[in-house]
Amino acid sequence: MIVVRRVRPEELPIAAAVYQKVLRETFTWLPAARHNAQVFLRDAREEDVYVAVADHRIVGVAALFTVDSFLHSLYAAQRGQGVGKALLDHLTHVAPGPLSLKCQMANTRARAFYRREGFRELDEGDDGTHWVRMARR
Repeated sequence: MIVVRRVRPEELPIAAAVYQKVLRETFTWLPAARHNAQVFLRDAREEDVYVAVADHRIVGVAALFTVDSFLHSLYAAQRGQGVGKALLDHLTHVAPGPLSLKCQMANTRARAFYRREGFRELDEGDDGTHWVRMARR
């Protein structure tokens, strides 16, 4: 069973390690050094961070800019096990409005996941990495 809840302060380093591990395994088109736990910890000061826990282990992490319901990050260490969906479902209920996000164009697996979950691609941009903005009503 997967339980999603707010991260506890003492768990932030574990959540950051999950973030770094998943990014380095998934975002192979970018230099691995670009993805580090310190970036997650810096951003977490301004975000609401949630973790997915299974068998007493953190298996996923998500960060939400609550004010504008912007999903800044969602990473599952166990893909294909419902971790990402559990996080997304929880955030849908705690966000004050419809969720939006930016997804890198090269991340075709994530884009397909969000489309399956009812997100629509709205526009594209490039800030050094080509991305697509997605939202769900």
